[in-house]
Amino acid sequence: MSETKTPAQASRELTYKKETVYAKKDSAFIDEAYQYAKDYVKYLDASKTEREAVVASIALAEKNGFVPYAFGDEIKAGGRYYYNNRGKNIFLFAIGSESVANGIRISAAHIDSPRLDLKQVPLYEESGMCFLKTHYYGGIRKYQWVATPLALHGVVVRADGSTVNVTIGEDEGDPVLYINDILPHLGKESDKKPLGEAIAGEKLNLLIGSRPIADEPDGIKLNVLSILNEKYGICEEDLLTAELCAVPAGNARDAGLDRSMICGYGHDDRVCSYPALTALFESLDSPHTMMCILADKEEVGSDGNTGMQCDLMLDIIDAIAASQGVSGAVVRANSKCLSADVSAAYDPNFSEAFEKRNSALLSCGVVLTKYTGARGKSSTNDASAEYIGWLRSVMAKDGVVWQAGELGKVDFGGGGTVAKYIANHNIETVDLGVPVIAMHAPYEVISKVDLYEAHRSFSAFNRY
Repeated sequence: MSETKTPAQASRELTYKKETVYAKKDSAFIDEAYQYAKDYVKYLDASKTEREAVVASIALAEKNGFVPYAFGDEIKAGGRYYYNNRGKNIFLFAIGSESVANGIRISAAHIDSPRLDLKQVPLYEESGMCFLKTHYYGGIRKYQWVATPLALHGVVVRADGSTVNVTIGEDEGDPVLYINDILPHLGKESDKKPLGEAIAGEKLNLLIGSRPIADEPDGIKLNVLSILNEKYGICEEDLLTAELCAVPAGNARDAGLDRSMICGYGHDDRVCSYPALTALFESLDSPHTMMCILADKEEVGSDGNTGMQCDLMLDIIDAIAASQGVSGAVVRANSKCLSADVSAAYDPNFSEAFEKRNSALLSCGVVLTKYTGARGKSSTNDASAEYIGWLRSVMAKDGVVWQAGELGKVDFGGGGTVAKYIANHNIETVDLGVPVIAMHAPYEVISKVDLYEAHRSFSAFNRY
């Protein structure tokens, strides 16, 4: 006989409550998630800039049978291609067995992160020290970047047109860079300033030397230039044609005594880029044509020819459509996209900034964000209930643990993603990503099980 439910029991089945992945999955599943995180950490450490992320992504793509694509190349059913856009943005696409008229499954993440870019004339000496001037990139809290070890990454284009890659501060024997802060003994006046004003942008200067060449004016600067010339064959004028940035030094680490989290630089948004990539590789038997976009410039508005406001996505979709004699407009109208970007995890230490019922909770799975934007939903893609309903059913097929969330209290601010730029091309789009603690800090924190559920959600999206 079936057990008769009380009215209270029956009513409770109608309610919704967020549960952690740990509550819904067994220990074998958790072990899988933790194992998956190990390879993610390798990708994260290798991808501290968008250029490095493109290199790391191409290496993974080629292992999975993807080949370079150039406009004009033949696109065949079953083909696996990648388009490297200026070394800072990459499109990967796999042509399915069904007609592309049915649309493309698109996952779009970004591979740039907040950092400190060197100015074009950065090098100077003053008061027994040598510095590099910076211009911060993206939304940072400036006070977080002082008095912490930093590394220098990027490229320099020399006068003869050759390019040299620069990485200083990552190897065990490397020196690190540093930004001075005022000592508390003399910080009375700065302590009176609001947090956002205590460190001015023009004070974010990298300390890079103090030893001079004897009996030379600007001897410290000359010594630094000699070291750079010896190692990289560059002179000061070459810094005019360089893209160099300071990022936190060192590798990502397990966080928590239970090793359930990862602390590292650049989770936003490589914690979504990597699952989008691995899901693509895992779903290559899907009948759908799939595309994974790893974009640049999201943190500064997605402008430029490597950002998502560029029409390059349309060009590639049109090329795929033309290969099957289909209209690009038809392909776009039937395509679906996951804007693979992070969300803010509810933090009880700063509960005043969050509305808990509608905030993402750590370890409760991947976050579906119907809308981003600021305050009155300005500058956002507000996904339709029908599309979210379809995606909900897709994730249910694989038992993906997911949650709904939005970015903090309504009047506290907000943020945007690439979703609106893709939706503007008549493509169904919604944000889906991993909740992050201390987003945009030099070191952010994520849960390993949320990372794994992101991978599983993108895989289900690609297959069904």
